[in-house]
Amino acid sequence: MQTTFVLVHSPSVGPSTWAPVAESLERRGHAAVVPDLTGVATGAAPYWPRVVEAVRTVTPDTPVVLVAHSNAGFFLPLIKEGLGERVVACVFADAHIPPREGLIRVAEESFLPFLHDLAGPDGVLPRWTDWWDEEDVVAMLPDPAVRIRVAAEQPRLPLDYYTQPIPVPAGWDEVRCSCLWFGPPYEKVAEEAGQRGWPVVRVPGRHLHQLVDPEGVTDALLKLSRKS
Repeated sequence: MQTTFVLVHSPSVGPSTWAPVAESLERRGHAAVVPDLTGVATGAAPYWPRVVEAVRTVTPDTPVVLVAHSNAGFFLPLIKEGLGERVVACVFADAHIPPREGLIRVAEESFLPFLHDLAGPDGVLPRWTDWWDEEDVVAMLPDPAVRIRVAAEQPRLPLDYYTQPIPVPAGWDEVRCSCLWFGPPYEKVAEEAGQRGWPVVRVPGRHLHQLVDPEGVTDALLKLSRKS
């Protein structure tokens, strides 16, 4: 039975951030789906059940390689639990790695003052690309059309999306796990993955490098998802 790559974008951005890699995988004969998580913060917290449901409803009944980008990594253990034995591998692509069990939050304590300063009176944050200087966004997304598309589909998330506790079920990392990283600050994540004994591959670039070099990122995902 064909394995499906389930490419999970950060809820801070949108599904187009994985679309070129999904197309690359399909051109090479692999099945790929990109769940849309842009609506998971609609309604009150907790938000993680909506993340799991959004992925579950579009994932076929085949063996699955879960690939998470950025803060979607925090949800991967719960997504894996929701999909059950279908999951044969997990790849963290420039993504945060949860602990082996317990609770985790999307934002580190040291980052919260920055988020509090950004939030409006209603507790809602600007779009993620509006957090940064324009030159940094242009460097990350040099193609103007891609930059416009990514910016347009981003949700405005509530501050408590970043502070809500997310449960991490024990045993989630008993399948093959690996790490793909692009650049700083994810060298720390790559180091942690290596300490856990996971395969680690770097494709040098910025945080949304899958939009800049989808073929190179696809090569790395195929390599990391293999058992050998």
